[in-house]
Amino acid sequence: MDRRPGFSVRFKLTLSYAGFLVFAGLLLLTAVWVFLLRYVPDRAMLINPDDKPEGVFPVRSALLDVFAPRAAAVLAFLLVFGLVGGWVLAGRMLAPLTRITEATSRATKGSLSHRIRLPGRNDEFRALADAFDAMLARLEAHVAEQRRFAANASHELRTPLAISQTLLDLARNDPTQDLGEIVDRLHTVNARAIDLTEALLLLSRVDQGTFTREPVDLSLLVEEAIETLLPLAEKRGVTVQTSGGIAPAFGSQALLLPLTMNLVHNAIVHNLPERGRVWVQTGVGPETVVLTVENSGGKLSPQLVSTLTEPFQRATERIRDDHAGVGLGLAIVRRITEVHDGSLTLTPRAEGGLRVAVRLPASPPPLPEGHLISD
Repeated sequence: MDRRPGFSVRFKLTLSYAGFLVFAGLLLLTAVWVFLLRYVPDRAMLINPDDKPEGVFPVRSALLDVFAPRAAAVLAFLLVFGLVGGWVLAGRMLAPLTRITEATSRATKGSLSHRIRLPGRNDEFRALADAFDAMLARLEAHVAEQRRFAANASHELRTPLAISQTLLDLARNDPTQDLGEIVDRLHTVNARAIDLTEALLLLSRVDQGTFTREPVDLSLLVEEAIETLLPLAEKRGVTVQTSGGIAPAFGSQALLLPLTMNLVHNAIVHNLPERGRVWVQTGVGPETVVLTVENSGGKLSPQLVSTLTEPFQRATERIRDDHAGVGLGLAIVRRITEVHDGSLTLTPRAEGGLRVAVRLPASPPPLPEGHLISD
């Protein structure tokens, strides 16, 4: 924003200090003058050493002639003293603000690692500096995460493109190859690239944070997700069990459905090679609703589990089939949970597999019929 040039805050504070000091001095001198007037007569009789009157002497006018120059000198001294002292005091008071401004300028140039670390006891400037340092730390972590994500996304997108290019070169250079098989493989690779792109777009939409909140029953979303993924579960020999009742969350159905789908999909795919099991449960707490998804599988270490919500992290080696996923499932779940002010907990099961619990704000109870809302 273009702004017209103006006086600095230090100069304004200096004028304020000096003006206040001069005004206080003026009030003090006025009080002294008024106090003197109460006890000094307007005129007085002048008497010589022989006790004979010689005339009338104007006492007040003489006192004013003596008092006025000295009062003016005092006010001038207070003005100069106020300007000099105010300039020094304003500089000392605004020194922390100068450090904050310098840190802001460095941050606008891309230096997010710089911290103010303002010393001294807690006050408004220290609170502002600490809040700015915390903001820089979050920005630095966010930028680092975005760079990591961009590098991983580029790598993941390059893989299907490179495979497609290899298959196309093979079909062009070797006419004896089975074109039907090549087309099937191209279809699989292309489907994976589309899934990855859609997942990236969903993450981008979630990060925008623009969605309408409304009551959403998680149990209905679980039913829809299981119905959609049931063929995949049957193909892999995985048994899915559900329990719990109505779980009215408060959020976006368009985002909570992908959250549920990703959790159930991950539980089915990352499971035992045969006779795998998935348990999906919904529950209601005092102010939250809970969606819990557990699956059987290999034993996982807590260190590995702590990284599963990062983009393109997988608990097992990538499975080369049409339902292997793109490594963004739990990352999407984490972001959707965060924008809904919820919490996500991942716990390795002692028997093997993973337990994922999502806590979301519960939907507020409906207003009773006939209830009026007044301003």
